[in-house]
Amino acid sequence: QVQLVESGGGLVQAGGSLRLSCAASGTIFSINAMGWYRQAPGKQRELVAGITSVGSTNYADSVKGRFTIARDNAKNTVYLQMNSLKPEDTAVYYCNADVRTGWRPQEYKYWGQGTQVTVSS
Repeated sequence: QVQLVESGGGLVQAGGSLRLSCAASGTIFSINAMGWYRQAPGKQRELVAGITSVGSTNYADSVKGRFTIARDNAKNTVYLQMNSLKPEDTAVYYCNADVRTGWRPQEYKYWGQGTQVTVSS
């Protein structure tokens, strides 16, 4: 089994910053893509940022220039640095990872439990 544990959420004023972390543990052979999603009340879950095993990144248009995704492969950890936060960034943030758990090439997608980010105006 694989567990993803997020941390770093909280309450911040508009214009402020937060850094989210997500550590993967368990039966891990390798991790391919990792990413951050968010879900605001009454809205669908949406991709915020993704990063491949070799460091290629992609971002939602709404966060480009403000958020930065990074990963530490040695620690099986992905980070999301969020700057210039806006009230519309308020949501539950989830990390996910595409994990190989053994020698077979199949990957399984795992999700964290979510961490609340609230940006006040």
